[in-house]
Amino acid sequence: MKSLWLILSNPRYFGVAWVFTSINIWFGTWAIYIPTVKEKLDINKADLGIALFCLSLGVFTIFPIASKVINKLGVGRASWYGVIFASVTAMLPLMAPNYYLLMAALYLFGASNGFIDIAINTLVTEIEKEDKQNFMSAAHGFFSLGGILVGLGSFLIPVIGNPVLHMGITVVLVFIVNFFLKKHYVHVVAAPVEKEPFSLKLFKPLLLLGIIGFVSFGAEGAIVDWSSLFLKEMTMAPEMLIGAGFLAFSTTMTLGRFLGDGISAKIGPIRIVGLGALIAAVGFVLVLTQQTAWSIVGFALNGLGFSVIVPELFRIGGNVKGVDSSQGVAFIAGAGYMGFLLGPVILGFIAESASLNYSFILLLCMALLVFGITFFLRRRKNS
Repeated sequence: MKSLWLILSNPRYFGVAWVFTSINIWFGTWAIYIPTVKEKLDINKADLGIALFCLSLGVFTIFPIASKVINKLGVGRASWYGVIFASVTAMLPLMAPNYYLLMAALYLFGASNGFIDIAINTLVTEIEKEDKQNFMSAAHGFFSLGGILVGLGSFLIPVIGNPVLHMGITVVLVFIVNFFLKKHYVHVVAAPVEKEPFSLKLFKPLLLLGIIGFVSFGAEGAIVDWSSLFLKEMTMAPEMLIGAGFLAFSTTMTLGRFLGDGISAKIGPIRIVGLGALIAAVGFVLVLTQQTAWSIVGFALNGLGFSVIVPELFRIGGNVKGVDSSQGVAFIAGAGYMGFLLGPVILGFIAESASLNYSFILLLCMALLVFGITFFLRRRKNS
């Protein structure tokens, strides 16, 4: 909890952590109004799926150029500009008067989210180097807290009664906090890196980190999308417990991220990724017992295990020798988002053609793969 106290007691760190919270508040507030937008524009599920793909397309479009823009502007200033960009684009989807403008709005919203995600993770990496403090995992914990705030804000839906007004109030309040905190990080620039010419030796660790990112993000997305259905269909859980798996996953995810920095400082980032993968694998074994109580405990272990992996990946990726921190973060973010988008789809296809049980067996194998990759990364680091 040292890193949590560090964030809460120092505006230099809280300002950065609040940007993580802001990202999830913007996105979550849009997400709770998706059914409203679908009804307002009178579109079917297929059309909605295409519109949401435009959001993902915006995220991926920004990845190839984000690192160059961040290095040109300076990572602190780029993070602040990202906050402004995301504040504006968060309003657009709910204001779209027709389907085609909704697609354009979601594309811009996705691009802003992709940019701020890379910028802020790079910023944390640079501040950690500069201050010799670890708070990446706790900062991601504040992202999780953003989701909790959105959940609480959803109770205001009948009171406010207008999606655009709800988002507008949210954007203004979040922006005001960011405006007063930006002075604590806007001056930060990335430390110069002695770049090395491209080689397989240089690319190999990034490729392995990308694979871990793809698997980890994909597993998170799958649990968010499929945990309730697994409890309902595979364990025959009563209706009141169908959402318990996701709740357990989210709770331990938040807790694990607040504890992760201290453990990482003691055993190292690669070891904690391996430990997280092992805990997640044990969780999947419990999920696959198809006993409601044990499956819920398994989802809790999944949350605890995966909680530390993603923050540590950004930390490691931002410190790869011979690679700009922004480029390393962008590569891992790209691979991770691809897993987040494709993972649930692949698992859904397996569930449809075989069984949801086989989907979670695949997730177990992927967790063990991540555990195995960490052995290779540790050996390379020691050589």
